Amino acid sequence: MMNGFSYGYNNMMDPIYWNTYFGNWTVPMAIIGIALGGLMLAFFVVWSIYWKGRALWRASHLNSKPWFIALLLINTLGILEILYIYIFSKRKK
Repeated sequence: MMNGFSYGYNNMMDPIYWNTYFGNWTVPMAIIGIALGGLMLAFFVVWSIYWKGRALWRASHLNSKPWFIALLLINTLGILEILYIYIFSKRKK
């Protein structure tokens, strides 16, 4: 315990060390980070639900059962859904 490594490690684990080292920005930045993370999560959930709903609707109206099952089970944050709507589901003439 008397060597420098042990003293430095214990010092870094102390919350007072973080406040003096980073100033008083530690807690506000953590709160901002959590808030931004929550907003990003909400955005991606809404984005994914929108595109999944659109793609499932289109697959059901084109009577494409394999695509409907694939779109229902695979989650890709809307990438596969967008590709299906604009590339793979073109109506045959």
